[in-house]
Amino acid sequence: MLPPLADPAVRRVLLVRMRVGLGDLLCSLPSLRRLRAARPDLHVALTTWPRMAPVVERLGSLDGRPLVDELLPFPGAEGIPDGPVDPDGWAAFTAAGRTFDLALQDYGDRPAANAVTAALGARLTGGFAPTGWTVPPASEALHLRYPLDLHEAQRHVRLFEHLGLPPGGPVDMGFDLRPADLDEHAATMAAHGLTPRGYAVLHPGASAATRQWPVARYAEVGDALARDGLTVVVTGVPDEKEIAARVVAAMRAPAVDLTGATTLGGLAALLRDAAVLVGNDTGSAHLAAAVGGRSVTVFLPGDPVRWAHAGPRHRAVVADVPCAPCPHLVCPIDFRCAASVRPEAVLAAARELAGQAA
Repeated sequence: MLPPLADPAVRRVLLVRMRVGLGDLLCSLPSLRRLRAARPDLHVALTTWPRMAPVVERLGSLDGRPLVDELLPFPGAEGIPDGPVDPDGWAAFTAAGRTFDLALQDYGDRPAANAVTAALGARLTGGFAPTGWTVPPASEALHLRYPLDLHEAQRHVRLFEHLGLPPGGPVDMGFDLRPADLDEHAATMAAHGLTPRGYAVLHPGASAATRQWPVARYAEVGDALARDGLTVVVTGVPDEKEIAARVVAAMRAPAVDLTGATTLGGLAALLRDAAVLVGNDTGSAHLAAAVGGRSVTVFLPGDPVRWAHAGPRHRAVVADVPCAPCPHLVCPIDFRCAASVRPEAVLAAARELAGQAA
């Protein structure tokens, strides 16, 4: 029996991703590129929350074919965080699932995602087998025990290889910049007097409080980079305006606050041309990696094995405490991981990368 992704009879594949983080979806890019290259005939659908449609649409294409042909909106389910359950949407969701040859749990180490995948009723069901979860005997070959020791991008590639993709191909991020992105970027640069490699980006926000390195420490790093002759630019999504404003106010040097002022593509171009990005373990770090930018990522409770990008353009500064990594969104003790990451270490990494960019 052929593995499903090598089987020409499998023509419609549904990836049950259900993530809301920009970084989560960007880390899917290498596996999606490999899948499209190996099986250009496949109809590839991805199920996630409807509000992620703009990000899914920006995942790009290969040889004229979109990496994702269809977004199947996820109505929510018990045990899946990041959104409420819409019971009225469940019947249409599962009815759509029955039109697929293969549904894959491409979410992660959470058994609730396997329950959602099974409920879709595709002809074949497989994907990640979470830690401690019992694989149904009839589909053992279609599941891969969740690989805890791999980077997020690599583990999705590993799943697809397990299911029939040729091994050994590239694990590239990549993000397609469009003409409109470049036009926006040129206008932003001109409006604020920015020049390529002449500015550093600070990204102090993150979706979880425990992933936000303290404002005062961002301001200290920003002031030092300004003394080095770099213009400091602060970025974030609209919900992060307050924390960005606090960083700008805490700095002695002037800074350009572009929080909420760029599109996703405009931000990607901004990160591509920056001397360095200094940010938290959040989507901007993955976007910088996808466009070939340089990044210093501060890891507090996050897992650098899973999320840190390797290579000469990236540095991870990791909390030195025994309780990290941890799953908490709000620290239940004294946020000691934030105190353990010193501004001098972050600044040294940023200066090293900015020097490469000169």
